[in-house]
Amino acid sequence: MRVHITAEGDAAVLGGRCSSALAARNGMTSEMAEEAERNEPEENNRADCRLRSKLCSALRRKMESLSSASFSSPPSDGDDAVDSTHGSLCVSHGSFSLMGRGREMEEAVTEAPGFVPAHDFYGVFDGHGGATVATVCRERMHVVLADLTAASVEGMWEERWWREALAACFAKVDVEVAGATATAAVDGTVGSTAVVAVVGERRIVVANCGDSRAVLCRGGAAVPLSIDHKPERPDELKRVEAAGGRVINWSGHRVMGVLSISRSIGDLCFKPFVISEPEVTVIKRTDEDEFILLASDGLWDVVSNAEACRVARHCLAGGTVERFPEEVRGHNADFATAVLVRLALSRGSMDNVSVVVAQLKRFGGSAGYSML
Repeated sequence: MRVHITAEGDAAVLGGRCSSALAARNGMTSEMAEEAERNEPEENNRADCRLRSKLCSALRRKMESLSSASFSSPPSDGDDAVDSTHGSLCVSHGSFSLMGRGREMEEAVTEAPGFVPAHDFYGVFDGHGGATVATVCRERMHVVLADLTAASVEGMWEERWWREALAACFAKVDVEVAGATATAAVDGTVGSTAVVAVVGERRIVVANCGDSRAVLCRGGAAVPLSIDHKPERPDELKRVEAAGGRVINWSGHRVMGVLSISRSIGDLCFKPFVISEPEVTVIKRTDEDEFILLASDGLWDVVSNAEACRVARHCLAGGTVERFPEEVRGHNADFATAVLVRLALSRGSMDNVSVVVAQLKRFGGSAGYSML
């Protein structure tokens, strides 16, 4: 996620505690900007070469870290048993993150199969102002939620309970970040999106704040499980203004002319305009559910929900991908995430890209996607 600092005046409206931090991140003079623009074409070519090399190296490291069994032929149809090795309800799950064209890596992901009995947890956290809050989310979100389940009875884990538990989980992590901000351990302008999915035997629960997104592939169709929290969304615009904030259209709609999302973890400087309360979606599982895909806006800015599902489905079904290193090909979720990251970069994504795929059922053959 990219945060836009318009001018020192924009920082001033947020109050003294945040103005210096924002101004410090706005260090490019007009002369520096003009020089960068003159050198842009040549630098872009060099950057693209470096990016391709970085992607290939990251892919190889990722695949080398997996067992050779991960890339064996897909098991036969009907073999949908729980993966007892990892305690996961999913056939396979994987993730891939790359800095891409961003200036630094600010994103984090979580894969926590079996984090509580008969439930898996997956998350994508897209930070801004640094990776600090995204890292806290990666390390704490599923732990806090597991603590909440431990304090309850499993028979209580119905839809209403999950909604309340995830809201409490996001609030607690946000309070922890705020505490670190108060002690200067975390800058007040640092924050992160959060989209998490809890996969159970009977239902899938998704909680989201920000513009990272969750999509379910059901019978080959993309089913959105979250709605981006953008400042221009009518209900979010109304909420921000009711809290005393402003949405300014400066290179896109931004809270106080700076933040391109209206909900996040952290971002103490933007409270109470920007809140951490998630929107929660609960959906019953069906036999047609194939996989869940979570990703940061580095993917969604350039790839639609439907196309992302088609690409992942093709990979999970054992389809081939042209111009992809032979040694990093496979038939599982790790391969699908790597292909989606590469697709985003090939489309010119200017941000970090992080993708998580949790496969819910096996495929019998190629799902028929050949555009890569």
